[in-house]
Amino acid sequence: MSAQQSSLLKRETVAEGTVAYQLQKPAGFVFKPGQAIDLILDDPQLGEDSRVHAFSIVSAPEENCLMVTTRMRDSAYKRALGRLETGARVSVDGPFGSMILHNKVSRAACFIAGGIGITPFMSMLRHAFASNSAHHLMLIYSNRRPEDSAFLAELQGYAGKHERFQLVATMTDMDKSADTWSGETAHIDAGFLSRVTAGLASPIFYVAGPPAMVAGMRAALTAAGIDDDDIRSEDFSGY
Repeated sequence: MSAQQSSLLKRETVAEGTVAYQLQKPAGFVFKPGQAIDLILDDPQLGEDSRVHAFSIVSAPEENCLMVTTRMRDSAYKRALGRLETGARVSVDGPFGSMILHNKVSRAACFIAGGIGITPFMSMLRHAFASNSAHHLMLIYSNRRPEDSAFLAELQGYAGKHERFQLVATMTDMDKSADTWSGETAHIDAGFLSRVTAGLASPIFYVAGPPAMVAGMRAALTAAGIDDDDIRSEDFSGY
């Protein structure tokens, strides 16, 4: 793979402290939902080794742009990303990654996302709905508060529209929220997983989020009796 030229088309805040960047899709760029790219910034304030950051692609393959989404942490790279203006030139390298949806539609898919770990699942879900996939899909999405939950309204819209999609969102720190919430508030553990996935047909589980969250979810799935062969995961360090 070699880097291809792109540019910033648009940015928008999608949750508190979380920004989505729409990038020009290079000619001929092809990827599978769930894959990632390296986004390379041309910023003189960054050293050569700090200009590159990996991001899962949020947009579906059939969309006209590439979208990535990130928490805006106080790092040199994130500060440079925050300085980008519309039209700024960037480079993308990829795609890469193997956490893609399985082919067998008789087996359900259960996505488990913690915070910004939602990003690869957005691409998978958008593509599944655009292509009228026959997969039965469930998303378990954990955040501290609704304010922190990127793409929550979009996901709730899908849940109301697509009978083969089930959204289980849980907010674990509502004491610090100014919003109201009538859904789940529990932390995800083995009991939670067994309860909400009881009706799924032979599910394969996909987990994405910060490393500690991924490790915790893999342990919870194992405690719930899920075979390791049916668990696929991706760590999001530095997001």
